[in-house]
Amino acid sequence: MEASVKAINLIGQFDFHDTERAASDFGNRYHSLPMAILYPKAVSDISSTVKHVFDLGSSSELTVAARGHGHSLHGQAQAPHGIVINMESLQEPKMHVHIGDLPIPYVDVSGGLLWIDILHETLKYGFAPRSWTDYLHLTVGGTLSNAGMSGQAFRHGPQINNVRQLEVVTGRGDVVTCSDKQEADLFYAVLGGLGQFGIITRARILLEPAPKTVRWIRVLYSDFYSFTKDQEYLISLENSFDYVEGFVIINRTGLVNNWRSSFNPRDPLQASLFISEGRTLYCLEMAKYISPDDNDAGSVDQRIDNMVSKLAYMPHTLFLSEVSYVEFLDRVHLSEIKLRRKGLWDVPHPWLNLLVPRSSIYEFAKEVFGNILVENSNGPILIYPVNQSRWNENTSMITPEEDVFYLVAFLSSAVPSPTGTTGLRHMLTQNKRILDFCGRANLGVKQYLPHYRNQEEWKTHFGTKWELFARRKLSYDPLAILAPGQRIFQKAHTIS
Repeated sequence: MEASVKAINLIGQFDFHDTERAASDFGNRYHSLPMAILYPKAVSDISSTVKHVFDLGSSSELTVAARGHGHSLHGQAQAPHGIVINMESLQEPKMHVHIGDLPIPYVDVSGGLLWIDILHETLKYGFAPRSWTDYLHLTVGGTLSNAGMSGQAFRHGPQINNVRQLEVVTGRGDVVTCSDKQEADLFYAVLGGLGQFGIITRARILLEPAPKTVRWIRVLYSDFYSFTKDQEYLISLENSFDYVEGFVIINRTGLVNNWRSSFNPRDPLQASLFISEGRTLYCLEMAKYISPDDNDAGSVDQRIDNMVSKLAYMPHTLFLSEVSYVEFLDRVHLSEIKLRRKGLWDVPHPWLNLLVPRSSIYEFAKEVFGNILVENSNGPILIYPVNQSRWNENTSMITPEEDVFYLVAFLSSAVPSPTGTTGLRHMLTQNKRILDFCGRANLGVKQYLPHYRNQEEWKTHFGTKWELFARRKLSYDPLAILAPGQRIFQKAHTIS
């Protein structure tokens, strides 16, 4: 098998020896060695490799996985004894920003490019992508294969809703350009398709004029109902903030003092008396973008004050900051740098990301934040609503079937400890309790960045869309070569 792969004509190269780097990921819980890593320099390297594996037929167990920045959680970008494609080494196409007289400007980028690099390049032209993830050191192909969510999603939808065109290498090795008007079925299949239908080698990303600075605001709540009511109010406004998120704070000591390094309390004296330990609090986080044309700072501040004045947050818990646009968008990277210095980045990350229908969010919160999570979690817990109307139902992405639903993300980091609340075993047990409760209570919850053990569980996840998902798999990857780490289909097994 290795000999036949070595014979493939490439511009880039294979590495059959140093394969350890592709055997793990950010989740740091799954470990599968590939036979080889492909370092492509051209799209033809990827298509030739996939076509070679396809031509070997179903008798071969060889599979192919595209790997971006290695930020998967459950081995989704691994290919046991197969071929892992290092997408970051893809050197084409070169990034090209298109502005001119276009109704909506865009940028063409390689599927292996990091979003942070797209940000820096497009800002040179005064533009930037409209929708983001909280962490920008991820590849375009990686986030578009899932959805790509952050606090802008209530307005612009996820990243998969802000793509005009893709170039894809299918499971047959074909290179196909697709959009909502050309090869639309493949276009929508790949967006949110978990890598099952093709490898994204190029994407056309929509842009908007970039702001210069950001007004960044946090307020605190002790009451979950008021917290979510205000979040839903903000995402319903026509001219709201540009970013709305939130997070849960459980028994956190010295919360206000920790924030002082980045935020200024509007009422410093009262804020200094605020006690956070022993309480469950909810933080509403908002941001307003300030464009270079906004010369009247007072007018912007007035609009912000008008919106904030209608919120029912706890008195004296308003915190403000003004930062550059880049500093705001790349904020999580600063945390990464600090954790790396402490040796706490390359640890297991048993993350659990859920999409909870609006009608179930209170029942969910009462059980999860009232009974299951009763101690300080070792990592943030995000919670914020988005509008279903901003999502395209034609993509492969699965969401709850309500007008408004919440992302609830438990972003834990496990430290080496066999016992205690910071250990991996405890966190996995908590995750299971949360999922079991959601199932028993029939809350209509869907996993984001989903992970299941077998195809039956995947069928439940996709529900009525499973038949379409399976049909698309049969069309574009009939031998189930691509993305075996998702554990949806097995090569040489019947797709049904």
